[in-house]
Amino acid sequence: MLKPQVHRSQSLKTQFPLSKPFLYGNGHGFLTIQSSPSLRRGPKIRVGFSPSKSIKSVASYAKKSCKVEAVVTVKPAVSTSKEDKFSESILLELVSSELDPKTGLEKPKIECYVYQAGTEKDGHLKYESEFEIPPGFGEVGAIFVENEHHKEMYLKDIVLDGFPNGPVNLTCNSWLHSKSDNEQKRVFFTNKSYLPAVTPNGLKKLRAEELATLRGNGQGERQTQDRIYDYDVYNDLGDSDRDSELARPVLGGKENPYPRRCRTGRPRCNTDPFSEERSSNFYVPRDEAFSEIKQTTFSVNTMYAALHTLLPALEAEMSHTDQRFPNFTAIDSLFTEGVNFSQFKTKGLQIAAGVISILTRLIFDSGKDILRFKTPDTIERDKFFCLRIYDYDEWPLKTALDPAIYGPQESKITVELIEKEIGGIMTVEEAIKQKKLFILDYHDLLLPYVEKVRQIKGTTLYGSRTVFLLTPSGTLRPLAIELTRPPMDGKPQWKEAYAPGWQSTGCWLWKLAKAHVLANDSGYHQLVSHWLRSHCCTEPYIIATNRQLSVMHPIYRLLHPHFRYTMKINALARQVLVNAEGIIESTFAPGKYSIELSSVAYDKQWRFDYQALPKDLISRGMAVEDPGAPHGLKLTIEDYPFANDGLVLWDAIKQWVTDYVNHYYPEASLVESKKELQAWWTEIRTVGHGDKKDEPWWPVLKTPQDLIDIITTIVWVTSGHHAAVNFGQYTYAGYFPNRPTVARINMPTEDASEEQWKFFMEKPEDALLNTFPSQMQAMKVMVILDVLSNHSPDEEYLGQDMEPAWGEDPIIKAAFEKFSGKLKELEGIIHERNADNNLKNRNGAGIVPYELLKPFSEPGVTGKGVPYSISI
Repeated sequence: MLKPQVHRSQSLKTQFPLSKPFLYGNGHGFLTIQSSPSLRRGPKIRVGFSPSKSIKSVASYAKKSCKVEAVVTVKPAVSTSKEDKFSESILLELVSSELDPKTGLEKPKIECYVYQAGTEKDGHLKYESEFEIPPGFGEVGAIFVENEHHKEMYLKDIVLDGFPNGPVNLTCNSWLHSKSDNEQKRVFFTNKSYLPAVTPNGLKKLRAEELATLRGNGQGERQTQDRIYDYDVYNDLGDSDRDSELARPVLGGKENPYPRRCRTGRPRCNTDPFSEERSSNFYVPRDEAFSEIKQTTFSVNTMYAALHTLLPALEAEMSHTDQRFPNFTAIDSLFTEGVNFSQFKTKGLQIAAGVISILTRLIFDSGKDILRFKTPDTIERDKFFCLRIYDYDEWPLKTALDPAIYGPQESKITVELIEKEIGGIMTVEEAIKQKKLFILDYHDLLLPYVEKVRQIKGTTLYGSRTVFLLTPSGTLRPLAIELTRPPMDGKPQWKEAYAPGWQSTGCWLWKLAKAHVLANDSGYHQLVSHWLRSHCCTEPYIIATNRQLSVMHPIYRLLHPHFRYTMKINALARQVLVNAEGIIESTFAPGKYSIELSSVAYDKQWRFDYQALPKDLISRGMAVEDPGAPHGLKLTIEDYPFANDGLVLWDAIKQWVTDYVNHYYPEASLVESKKELQAWWTEIRTVGHGDKKDEPWWPVLKTPQDLIDIITTIVWVTSGHHAAVNFGQYTYAGYFPNRPTVARINMPTEDASEEQWKFFMEKPEDALLNTFPSQMQAMKVMVILDVLSNHSPDEEYLGQDMEPAWGEDPIIKAAFEKFSGKLKELEGIIHERNADNNLKNRNGAGIVPYELLKPFSEPGVTGKGVPYSISI
């Protein structure tokens, strides 16, 4: 039993223990506050209410004071401090949404301490209290919360029940700092959404103050407990203070255009005044950090185990060798027999392998020192995956590069070569007219980097083009590959075209050329389609939303679930994935130029409007506008699983966003005249993506339809697009010969010596194995792809659970339920399509059903499931 305490408010009366529900107006209720890291998004503050059958008046609470009993359940972060006594309290201060009508000032807050009164089975601590709300206080609009423990806790929500108009909900999902760390109280607003102009007078000042807090002043180094959102360039990927070879260019600015990241304010390097020093502090605003349950769940724990334990241990043990796989049987044995580590005596490696095997599809037999990879579903399949293919309607093939620097512009893929491969069915002119020719073109993007990359030991690079034919069955058949090396080392330009010849030599040359193309595509996929278009370009949206839109703003509440955990994931990527000597540089073809190359792609290719799925398809010639066709588009390739499933998902998202936006903005003038909303969109364009601020393709924001289009694009990128490029990676690329990430030696036809040519002719399989990634590179990639393809047990899938704030409004609630129903329909549509024998790109012998855009999934590597956000 707790002893009564002295409280600040004279109107507050506390008695322990409590044995009866309070009488509040004409109803009975109780207040329960839970704060628990074991819950999905952390602690929970909730209020239960059991109304009396005699409730009649909705205004009675305003006419007289009423007692409120508080039952508070808390589970603070684990503390080892003896000073952090569980009996210490939490202070609540209720804020009225109304100003005092006589003085025009804020009404006095209602203060209430809550104290521990028991422990529940799951370790939650129960706090209880009783307090009075005076007459005329008005509607609760916000609550200040002060944590008087010595450690922070994660607060999920607050529910005040017992009011005649129904419960008052405050969704927090926030780490609550200790008063000993920061005496400033945290304010949480109710789940009611308000446009700025209709914000209750009692909350307007708080709304402005909270936004000012989140913006900060742009000064100083950010600390872990800070909640400040600000912008900076990518100047922390290198580590020149440790080694001059680890210097990397600053990304962001005229020389290397790039989206902005969250500012950390760390000191500058001693050797490079333009770059931040590397440290363990990869700051993200505290509310962007993982909840404790997220920290201990499947994917996140796996990521840390893989990147901080297993891979460094593997690399330390195998650093003496850059061995290739001796044969294809050795590659297959990774999935059948596993890797025998009995020769390695490092206990840390065995422990690391054991830890990660618990959390991924890797299997570690500690008794036999064996680490075995689970077999990907596509191991029997040889298929290009997620190619950035374009319809090609011009001939001959063209380049925009300067011939004085990069050599002759003429392509080796000639009309004669294509028509020979087509087999006389049609001419090139007819194939173009009928939209039968497609191209995968990495020529101009990669050719300027060929000479640089070739200076890196153990890798090589070509500019590449691959031409495909759309067959009558609806599948793409590769016709020719062109590989190009620019003039370098005193040698002229070299280029060659390869076709899938049937003779022995031509067949093996085709396989080698295909390995180079796939390595190029793997790098582009990871660096551009995945990292740049999903993770990197989304971070400015998150920063601007938190700086310019109050948590009470309906657009903030619409977007917030699509931003959950992304900044933390991006910070982790800067720490160990895209940094100098990180996983990407050590395992993908561009090596140390990987992220710099993504800057070139951003500069030359990225447009906000083309991130919308329909415009993306049209811009690549994969669709044309057709008002009479489903989704308003006619696909160039009718059996295009990503487009077919994606457009159904796109339409469902757009309808949900339309219903939501039109509810809050029934008139066009409401969009153009709203300063908070216009400041948000302006900051995204001119600061977050400031290097492209003057581009003419940016959408204007004047009407509700403009807002719908912008938000639908953002939501699509964070959900459908990211799911499609991420969660199938192990399924399609886990067997790395299908998707090598690096090509380590040149083609034997490029300036090859007589001895090199003889080796190729006598041992073509060895030449292919020499081209593939090394054993260390392959295992690194397989581990990382397994981790990235994993769904956490607490994954939050698009349309599955309603955000609490959405449920506050009956119209929004109904719109969400309609949206959720559409996604359940999509599940069935995809299942039916995968069972259709006529769809050869998703049904047939050796073909894995296309499920990447199935909205829901069970945990693990499933090759399906569309989360709300980029959370892994």
